[in-house]
Amino acid sequence: MSARSAAPGSLALVESLVNTLDIRPGADALDTAEGRARFSLTEDDVPAARELRESLRAALLAHAGHPPHAPVTPLGDLLASAPLRVTVDAADGAAALAPVDGACLLSRVAAAVAEALVAGTWQRLKACEAEDCHWAYYDRSPAGRGRWCSMQSCGARAKMRRYRAR
Repeated sequence: MSARSAAPGSLALVESLVNTLDIRPGADALDTAEGRARFSLTEDDVPAARELRESLRAALLAHAGHPPHAPVTPLGDLLASAPLRVTVDAADGAAALAPVDGACLLSRVAAAVAEALVAGTWQRLKACEAEDCHWAYYDRSPAGRGRWCSMQSCGARAKMRRYRAR
């Protein structure tokens, strides 16, 4: 689990969703009423939310150059069915994609991904290299080559394992 600050803008939603599963202890926040409430989910919405979460995790692992952790539905396939609309601000003419139904998690995630693509920040949202972690984090390193959610935990463990292997 990371001590990093949250991802910028709407990417915080994506990061938060991916981090609802803490792999090490196997705790899934979507199993709790509070966890579901954070995303306006009902119990019936949870299977689709988990599918979306794991597809996002696979994309974030790819951003960091890691292979997928498990077979998943391609993220593009899931996001293609998200109901979105183009909004244009009357004052400055700025355009954006917005969810048709503000409560629909898939639409909110699709809008967040679109916003991050335009802002050039999507590739900076990554998943930790550690197999027992895969926590989402926003890579703020100057070169954009971060590998772990936290150098103090996952990074230190990985370096210690490599040291001991030598």
